[in-house]
Amino acid sequence: MSATPLLEVRHLKKSFPIRRGWNRKVVGAVAAVDDVSFTIREGETLGLVGESGCGKTTTARCILRAMAPTSGEILFRAADGRVVDLAPLSHTGLRPLRPQIQLIFQDPFGSLNPRMTIFDNVGEPLLVNGLRDRRARLDRVADLLELTGLRPEHMHRFPHAFSGGQRQRIGIARALATEPRLVVADEPVSALDVSVQAQVLNLLLELQKRLHLTLLFVAHDLAVVKHISDHVAVMYVGQLVELATAEAIFRHPRHPYTAALMRAVPVPDPLAPSGDVALAGEVANPANPPAGCYFHPRCPFVVETCRTQTPPLREIEDGHVVRCHRADELALTGVGAEPRRTV
Repeated sequence: MSATPLLEVRHLKKSFPIRRGWNRKVVGAVAAVDDVSFTIREGETLGLVGESGCGKTTTARCILRAMAPTSGEILFRAADGRVVDLAPLSHTGLRPLRPQIQLIFQDPFGSLNPRMTIFDNVGEPLLVNGLRDRRARLDRVADLLELTGLRPEHMHRFPHAFSGGQRQRIGIARALATEPRLVVADEPVSALDVSVQAQVLNLLLELQKRLHLTLLFVAHDLAVVKHISDHVAVMYVGQLVELATAEAIFRHPRHPYTAALMRAVPVPDPLAPSGDVALAGEVANPANPPAGCYFHPRCPFVVETCRTQTPPLREIEDGHVVRCHRADELALTGVGAEPRRTV
């Protein structure tokens, strides 16, 4: 794994205006992504996790420039070695970089055009990016299908002839068609059966090693994230609340929200105690977040400082950053780890 950053996100923000009245007057804003920063090195997988509505998919879309961020920097190291800020680029400026950043969609049924054959679905990115020779596209699509565990002779069939797992493999083949440097996987296994999920995850791990892929893996299932990620970033109400290596975050989470997510991970042991009940209260409203720490209305360790002062994102151990006033003193338990002792 290279130590060279491929993607560096700095202070990324994305807000959506709230409009009301007959004249659509702006009366507020929803901070979907609120000051998010992280780095992904070449050949690494970063798992981006959190509850539904926490902003993880919006973050991914901003990185893909499927939507323009409100502010912040998205620094991407292109194939020629240049570091390019994707955030301010126009559609024309983004076009040469599009082949280097590709997406694996969540829905394997809706992401493929049912009127196009598998050859056309997978080969379309090649055609759009200048590969006009049909024979060359046929050879490339055959190689991609074989690479993802599918039979090349089936490329002239339509998507309805394939199962959900096979369709997701087709989606992966399409994402790899342009030989991208960064692949954003937006919950790529959430719509699949558990047994098929394992097959697709193992395929992604195998492809990552073979092709030296760099992955941003967006998910809400921590068991999946633990299996595939090198580093894990946890989001809550648009903010990054914890970031560390997967081993560190699963063994010893330092934020109460991360620990609560860990308790929801099933343990394959019938004698193990069951996880706690769901967190009390509701997720904070991103259009009107509470004062202080956004998590404090649901946190079992809340003190007065949490209600009044916004916690900074700070490094408490080498490479382990957390947004919590009490991170140094809490004893939180991860998955399969001994409880931490209070310092």
